[in-house]
Amino acid sequence: MTQAGELRVHADASELARAAAEELTNSAEKAVLDHDRFTIALAGGSTPKELYRLLASESEPFRARLPWALSHFFWGDERHEPPDHPESNYRMAREAMLDSVPVPPENIHRIPAEEPDAAIAAARYEEEIRAFFHLASGERPRFDLVLLGLGVDAHTASLFPGSAAVHESERLVVAPWVETQKSFRITLTPPVLNAAALVMFVVGGEGKAAALAAVLEGNRDVDRYPAQVVRPVEGKLLWMVDRTAARLLPSTA
Repeated sequence: MTQAGELRVHADASELARAAAEELTNSAEKAVLDHDRFTIALAGGSTPKELYRLLASESEPFRARLPWALSHFFWGDERHEPPDHPESNYRMAREAMLDSVPVPPENIHRIPAEEPDAAIAAARYEEEIRAFFHLASGERPRFDLVLLGLGVDAHTASLFPGSAAVHESERLVVAPWVETQKSFRITLTPPVLNAAALVMFVVGGEGKAAALAAVLEGNRDVDRYPAQVVRPVEGKLLWMVDRTAARLLPSTA
């Protein structure tokens, strides 16, 4: 355990992806048994991409176990680009997984990032989430699983260092300007992330080691290390990392 959740260190990228696939599949099976559906917010990035490919593979056990018809896919964040853009998180997940598995089209809830005004795109996505979860004013959606990655600057979703979005407490979805990227992003907010039943960070690679150590072992400073804002209120926080990403953590030295 760390000061912010449970830490599991895996030998390499392959073992990490397989362990994450098992955890996701277990979460889906339990959710369907409990309330007849599974809701997940997907992450972008190279590590989740390998996870998605594993889940969709016909030669792996996860594809047959996952309740695709009862699963609803949302996104934790998105670039302000059309769905066919090369850097679209939606496109990545679609090509790596969703195009290859039996998910009903109506179960795929992508962010309308082709909307010219990013703030309007965020508002539309918030409306869709509110309608899907039947939320009253002030209520938060309870995703069964929120999948997150970690940037080298300790950002997660599109909550970047210095962004006011890290302190958002009312909105479910916002569209902050990210100066380092010179673009708008559309992202779920901390209240949504922290309302999930399970938040699972999947972090791999030596390049993430400094950020991971800062988030898990450093002083709490969400403006500098936005991923520290993720602490589920009544859910579980799980960090799944590979050994290279964990190399600076004292517990694994």
